[in-house]
Amino acid sequence: MINNIKTKERVKNTLSFDNIIDKLILWSVIISLLIFILYPIIMVISTSFYSKGLFTLSNYKNLINPKNLKLIKNSIFVVTLSSFIGVIISTSIALFAFMGKWKSKIYKGMLLAMISPPFVSSIALITLFGRRGLITYNLLGLSVNPYGWKGIVLLQSLGKIPLGVIMLVAAINAIDQRHILASRDLGATSFETLKNILIPGIFPTILAVLFLNFTMNLADFGTPIIIGGKFKMLATETYMTIFSSGDLGKAAAMSVLLIPPAIIAFTFYKKNMDNINNKSEGSKALGSSNYKFDVPVALKYLTGFITISFFGITILKYGTIFLTAISMNASGKLIFTLDHIKKVKVSNLPAVMRSIYFAIVAGVVSSVIGILLSYYTHRRKIWGMKYIEFISALPYIIPGTFFGLGYIVAFKDEPFLLTGTTAIVILNITFRHISVANKATNAAFTTIDTRIEDSSRDLGASHFRTIRTIIFPMLKPVFLTSFIDTFSAAMTTVGAIIFLVSPRNVIASIVMFKDITNGGYGEASVMASILILITVSVNLIAIRLLNKGDI
Repeated sequence: MINNIKTKERVKNTLSFDNIIDKLILWSVIISLLIFILYPIIMVISTSFYSKGLFTLSNYKNLINPKNLKLIKNSIFVVTLSSFIGVIISTSIALFAFMGKWKSKIYKGMLLAMISPPFVSSIALITLFGRRGLITYNLLGLSVNPYGWKGIVLLQSLGKIPLGVIMLVAAINAIDQRHILASRDLGATSFETLKNILIPGIFPTILAVLFLNFTMNLADFGTPIIIGGKFKMLATETYMTIFSSGDLGKAAAMSVLLIPPAIIAFTFYKKNMDNINNKSEGSKALGSSNYKFDVPVALKYLTGFITISFFGITILKYGTIFLTAISMNASGKLIFTLDHIKKVKVSNLPAVMRSIYFAIVAGVVSSVIGILLSYYTHRRKIWGMKYIEFISALPYIIPGTFFGLGYIVAFKDEPFLLTGTTAIVILNITFRHISVANKATNAAFTTIDTRIEDSSRDLGASHFRTIRTIIFPMLKPVFLTSFIDTFSAAMTTVGAIIFLVSPRNVIASIVMFKDITNGGYGEASVMASILILITVSVNLIAIRLLNKGDI
């Protein structure tokens, strides 16, 4: 009798302790998202309305002048053109993947193309087509100026194609196959079916890709700085305002101007993804079939040429990076050397190791928080958590430079003085990518029977024990997938943390960016090669683990 009473008391105490832990975890998730996501965003907007401690609209009024109007005009012109070109090429490649037999290979190729660090295309363009370019000067004997708006349009267009193709392939796969079969049965030609069924079916995704491209290109400051020459844009001016004059109010106002198109892009994206999910439920989606769609030969050859050209350019880009890392083009003559590698080995190896450490920490923490956020929101259905989940998505909606600037203004004073520390960089990377794990977990929960958790609770397990013994073990594949996504992004990120690093916490991608801006293309190529090899290796290991089911 006494033993039974003691056993019940121990169980009761354990449950009470576990419930306290569960509440601490819940509130830790909520408070961390409010402090490290919502607070910096509010601070940027607030800073844009203050000058020398006084409320004012001068930061916005000063934006309306001939110089800034020209920047806005330049930005809209270049970004719109590059976004449309990127969408046209992405759509062509996605259609070719749908029509051909290489859908899986094209998809995997796009995943690999997304891994490359930012700005490496600039190195390839200058190395191949610059005034002393391997192709323009060495091969053709020409001295070509690659700088200006044309170079920006080219690099921005090519840089956003992989993401666009991945989104469009997913949209095509979600189309109900019966619509296409009905069209053909009614006598429509393949071209008419393509025009009247397939294209309208993916048109919302085309718009989503267009607006996402527009937003990301509008916030891109690195490409215009490196390859723009005298051609200036709004994002570059925001970057220079912070580093040259330190005028946070003016920079904040410029950054706020980037928010409306970002919100529009997110709205289109979310609406389109919801439509795709609704259409694919209960339907015979194209992605689950081996349906072969024949189109006019001319269209197949055109889309095939575009696809092959893109992959050819991608291979040429990577090849140029690796070649530049072990050579120098002195006086128009290519000379192989290991000097670049020696310089990086001596001076920049700590930055590489720091990048790996930051990426691992950010990958683990963001994945754990994202899973917990999804659990409390959609499994426990705790009131108000949907608003917290929306807050977690904000860093993925807004431009990276805006989120980075938010950390400057939010954490430069007590009680959150983090400026110049390692923590501020890790926190920025971590909370910028929580939405990835959250969305992946939401998708996984739709396939997991809730009765498993109900059985755990009926057997007397606490919420905390259910999380520890049921939720996380079932979501190991989701954890690994979100970890790899965050790790890859953290290894190559620049925009969000360019304002946060200091000499003691600088990482490899920032070193690479500074090398490029200073003309050190050899050292930058070595850093880019290291980042590519590390990221690809980690991705391949993760894919192998997932395929083997070892997790």
